[in-house]
Parts: sequence; C-alpha cells; structure tokens
Amino acid sequence: MPQSSHDQAAELHNLPSHAHDVAAVAHGEADHRTDHELSKQAYELSRKALKHTEQLDKAAAVSTTVEKGKGEK
Repeated sequence: MPQSSHDQAAELHNLPSHAHDVAAVAHGEADHRTDHELSKQAYELSRKALKHTEQLDKAAAVSTTVEKGKGEK
C-alpha cells in the first residue's frame, strides 16, 4: 500500500534523527571518522526532508488556491 506524502515526509524527518543517534554512539566509542561521516549523512538526510516538506507545502498551497477558485466566478 503506497504511503501518503505526509507519511513519507515524517519518515524522511526521522532518518536524520536516527543517523545523529548512531553518530553519537560512534563518537562515544571514539570512532571519530565514522562519527563525522554519520553526521554528514544526517545533514544530507535533513536537507532531503526539508526539500520534500517544502514541496508538500507548495503543493498544498496550489491545491488550496485551486479549491478556492472553483466556487468563485
């Protein structure tokens, strides 16, 4: 069953959090190279989630504008 756009956005926002948690564990184990790589991955995932959320916001704004325009003539 396909996910809704909002479910996809929520999942995308959870991925960076998980990556930060994993990076914190790596940092605690003094694996700083892995820590840095995971932090970079978390940043990239955060950017992807933000971009997806912005696209959803734009689509919702267009949809709302179209819906309001239907009743007006």
